[in-house]
Amino acid sequence: MMNAPATRHLDIGCGARPRNPLARDALYGMDIHPQAPQLPAGVLAEYRCSNVVTDPIPYADGFFDSVSAFDVVEHIPRTAFIDGRQVFPFVQVMNEIHRVLAPGGEFYAITPVYPCLEAFTDPTHVNIITVRSHEYFCGSEPAARAYGFTGRFECVEARLLDLKLHFSAGGVVDHLRSLWRRARGRPRTHMLWRLRRV
Repeated sequence: MMNAPATRHLDIGCGARPRNPLARDALYGMDIHPQAPQLPAGVLAEYRCSNVVTDPIPYADGFFDSVSAFDVVEHIPRTAFIDGRQVFPFVQVMNEIHRVLAPGGEFYAITPVYPCLEAFTDPTHVNIITVRSHEYFCGSEPAARAYGFTGRFECVEARLLDLKLHFSAGGVVDHLRSLWRRARGRPRTHMLWRLRRV
């Protein structure tokens, strides 16, 4: 009997602590800052320093089974002028994520969402995400094609969440806290995307 091939996950903008939300066999990290990840030996397959806004993701086509971006998408400009021409960095990053994902691979992202204050407070948040932003990259003819998107995703999951509760133990207590926050007029603060590469 043959062993199944190892699955690989890339965490973009991981800082010193790459995450593996879909529990793949091998974890890779990438960030704009050169730093030593703080993980136990053997947990991280590789760490690379790279700027996803200006450079291609430094891996081969179809290399990963999943890619994540925790609090990264909001830092990627929607538009820029480079060498006198207009470019769309966010669209290009989505192209790169699609490229490095194997068919059926998933993109998992969590980002602050409009209209919560977390989306606007940090002055480096230049890409404000709404509950429908992911739709631009999904469907048989994604709307982002007009701006150079060449891939296609299908939405597995897109939902609002309260980030403080998302990473806690869960259960009845967290559900009640979430209901209490909403009853007091506090919106959920973040958006979670799970998009599958078609």
